[in-house]
Amino acid sequence: MKRDEPNLKSVFVQLRKEKGLSQKTVAQELEINEQTVRNWEHGRTVPTLTVPQMKRLCKLLQLPIEQVPDNFGPAE
Repeated sequence: MKRDEPNLKSVFVQLRKEKGLSQKTVAQELEINEQTVRNWEHGRTVPTLTVPQMKRLCKLLQLPIEQVPDNFGPAE
């Protein structure tokens, strides 16, 4: 399968949607650009978050850090 096929969803997208979060909400909470979140979800870039941002992300996703996916992009 190719990375751009629509049925290849990232774990991060699934988690975000399960919590009813939009890309915009995640971006605002982490104080980053919405395009950055899109890039993560498409596997174009890898998140580089500060400790405070990571804490906010865990709170948003309601997950301990150990359960936050290592790869935010589409499944390989």
